[in-house]
Amino acid sequence: MKKCLKLVLLLFLFSPAVMAQKIGYVDSEYVLNKHPDYKVIQKELESLASTWKKEAQNLENEIKEMYNALKAEEVLLTEEMYQERLDEIKEKERNATAFNTRVFGPKGQFFQKQSELMQPLQSKIFDAIDKVAKRNGIAIMFDKAADLSMIYTDPVHDYSDFVIEELGIEENK
Repeated sequence: MKKCLKLVLLLFLFSPAVMAQKIGYVDSEYVLNKHPDYKVIQKELESLASTWKKEAQNLENEIKEMYNALKAEEVLLTEEMYQERLDEIKEKERNATAFNTRVFGPKGQFFQKQSELMQPLQSKIFDAIDKVAKRNGIAIMFDKAADLSMIYTDPVHDYSDFVIEELGIEENK
């Protein structure tokens, strides 16, 4: 049974239909870095991230100041007053954690904004890849940047420059 299965698999792999298919790859990271809109998007995202990081840092600094003030006044406070202040600090810490999660978490505002800004560009690039693949008769197109393990790639099969051309991006040489 195993021999029969191996024979069928070999026949399938070396059949003319499979051998005739063209395969190519695109380096989407290379294409993105060449696209002028990507640089604009990156700057906007960096600006947003910087603003939110400053806000998070301010929250952390406030918490540190509250701890320092508590430590300095510790001997003057009653047990009840000390516990109230400690509770205020803990609440501030929970708020800071919630802020970081809301902004930088897996479904946070930063990643939503990144997705919102990148979606139109990714659609353009996908459409260009689709046109290049159809124009060149490519049956399978891989993305080299998407953790695809490729031990050797023949530059003849790299269609990244065709995608850049399809997008209308001019080379700055």
